[in-house]
Amino acid sequence: LQKLIYLLQAADDPLIQEQALITLGNSAAFSVNQDIIRNLGGLSVIGGMLSHCVPEVKEKALNALNNLSMNIKNQEEIQVYITQVCGNIESAPLNSDLQLAGLRLLTNMSVNSDYNHKMISSIPCLLRLLSEGTERTQIQVLKVLVNLSANPAMTRHLLRGQV
Repeated sequence: LQKLIYLLQAADDPLIQEQALITLGNSAAFSVNQDIIRNLGGLSVIGGMLSHCVPEVKEKALNALNNLSMNIKNQEEIQVYITQVCGNIESAPLNSDLQLAGLRLLTNMSVNSDYNHKMISSIPCLLRLLSEGTERTQIQVLKVLVNLSANPAMTRHLLRGQV
């Protein structure tokens, strides 16, 4: 895992970065590896890939963070990327794999009401995706909205949201 994180930092080739992210994401399916990746500083390295210019690299980074977000301690570090993830969702092509990967990560992160406030400005985008997206996109958006609606502090923001 340490070598994969180093490879992700050192490689300039997007194909190598994608493969490293896929492997890290698959490794994160095991809870013991989630802690190891965090302790090696991997969350910030993976999070840094969210600003990559190649959409496929961003998507793989979102998928890896999604698997890593199943851990409360990891969520504490991943939450700093929520605003950036929301921006990636808004700027991604409608119904794209990149957009869906971002929505899946938001679904996991919105379970913890401590981070819901970071998604307020994206509520209009979520509502737009709900009306314009395909069924797959709509399902992911609904999962996020259901999680947000479980937090009473979000009620006003959800009801005021305009498409």
